[in-house]
Amino acid sequence: MSIKQPFTDLEIKRSSGGFYEGHSVEIALLSKSIMVALVIWALVWPANANGVLGSLNGRLLETFNGFYIVIVGLFAFFLFVVALLPGTGKKIMGTPGEAPEFSNFSWFSMMFGAGLGVGLMVFATAEPLGLWGSNPVVISQEVAPNTEAALQSGYRYTFLHYGFHAWAIYVVTGLSLAYYAYTRNMPLTIRTALTPLFGKLMNGFLGHVVDVLGVVATILGVSVTIGFGVSQFIDGVYAITGMEWMMDMTGEAPAPGTVGLLAGLIVIMGLSIISAVSGVGRGVKYLSNLNLVLSLILLFTFVAFGSFLFAMTTYASAFVDYMMHFISLSFGAFGPQSAAEFAAGLPSEAAPFADTLRGGATNAWGSFAGFKSGLEGDAAALSDDVLMAAYAAGEPARQFGWQAGWTTFYWAWWIAFSPFVGLFLARISKGRTVREFIVGCVFAPALVCFAWMTILGGTAIDLELTGGAEGAIIGASNTAKLFVTLGQMIEGGLLSGLTIMCVVLIMTFLVTSADSGILVMNTIMSGGDQEVGNKHKIVWGLILTAVIGALILAAGENNPMDALRNAMIIGALPFTMVMGLMCVALAKALYRDSHRDKAGVAEPAE
Repeated sequence: MSIKQPFTDLEIKRSSGGFYEGHSVEIALLSKSIMVALVIWALVWPANANGVLGSLNGRLLETFNGFYIVIVGLFAFFLFVVALLPGTGKKIMGTPGEAPEFSNFSWFSMMFGAGLGVGLMVFATAEPLGLWGSNPVVISQEVAPNTEAALQSGYRYTFLHYGFHAWAIYVVTGLSLAYYAYTRNMPLTIRTALTPLFGKLMNGFLGHVVDVLGVVATILGVSVTIGFGVSQFIDGVYAITGMEWMMDMTGEAPAPGTVGLLAGLIVIMGLSIISAVSGVGRGVKYLSNLNLVLSLILLFTFVAFGSFLFAMTTYASAFVDYMMHFISLSFGAFGPQSAAEFAAGLPSEAAPFADTLRGGATNAWGSFAGFKSGLEGDAAALSDDVLMAAYAAGEPARQFGWQAGWTTFYWAWWIAFSPFVGLFLARISKGRTVREFIVGCVFAPALVCFAWMTILGGTAIDLELTGGAEGAIIGASNTAKLFVTLGQMIEGGLLSGLTIMCVVLIMTFLVTSADSGILVMNTIMSGGDQEVGNKHKIVWGLILTAVIGALILAAGENNPMDALRNAMIIGALPFTMVMGLMCVALAKALYRDSHRDKAGVAEPAE
């Protein structure tokens, strides 16, 4: 039976002259309109913007938390199958015999820097420490927080958030784009990945919508990454210089203030625009190589002065535990608990106080001691056994709140980041096989992330477990934990030198991420053209700066990252659905391709 030829006649109308020469005017104007509207809203009505984004985010998570969890699990298993099947894994993304464009070292450097560079600096110590104190096993009261017993479950979820699932999200987008671009000679843009399902419809308005969703998700995902990174950058500058004008000194621990964040943002984005103008062949490549070298120096510092034996023991046991729970971690989703469901689980003595008890018992970030101490009046007079039962009745809500606030936040972040990272991975992976792409972009970087998290994070935990840090690391802000850990390990000139190096590393990671994001947005805007004018790179760099700055200002007295996080999770949801369709489209393409190969037709199929 003959198999019809695939649809490859993708036509993206581009302007032939003027400011938008070589760009799709529809995609550019739609994307800019959405972002400009968000900036104006956040600047003119900051309190309203912050409140509405927070409320909408909460409602979306109540409905779509399970969807986020399950679909990311499906992404991972889909890629495992594609890599394992002989017929699909050996396919070359390019012409037969074509050599990869970049060396393995440069390929991995760029992949690593774009995918998780800033995240690994900010959360290398903060993530393991945070999960050591709060994770689903701790919430269920099976183990006490911040104890040796909580170590295993803490790293189980650390590996979940920075492991195979995270990189699978990037690779779903990247593999789809690379496959069609290098085997069908189609444009390297988001809509291309859906052509096996929608064919010529991707030439019209539907195709514009798909590309705009990719641009919006990219801007918001990169914004959160830069927001966290700039916060840590300011923490580092403060550790070196002691300049208090950059910090908010009113809390228990100094934290970057709005003025400091905006100053750091301007510096970083200015450098990013300069790097983007230089192009991927120079700016991103050289910065990525520098990032990897400095990262190795930091890693070896922790190996030499940190708790390396503790870290390696933790790595081995945590990896086995992670793999044993892989399926439940992939698909174990929690839903919200209604007031009636909570009341139904209470013992009879506590039933009259259901409304009073519910707030503390369902707080994912609280504890039984905090729940008990917060009660007043007759509710406080209930026996410990009754209160324990009441607290247990709220566990489903605590599990949902924790998952929505932690794991789902990460999945939304990685998904929002995936148009940027996926398209970037596709750009640098021409000539590699499908299996090489999946193994190189899912398994290899995940294993490195595990080592990074256990060596840096394990040292911080060991310092707290043995009492050496005396709570100093746990008490620091998330973006300052790395610097506090270094201060507990070493001192003197070496500490000053490493702190400066970390600030430089954070800066180069940030510049790489923003630089790559600007290049990717322009690639989508130009219909897949990898060579775009510098004026467009500058414009999108300024728009990205405005979005981040406006949302930081919109947060007001709240955490400056809250508005960014909420906007990002909301913006990621539509693109999550696009990614689900990408998997279906790629499965169809690979299946039809295998039949065409058997029939002796060289071209790939739909």
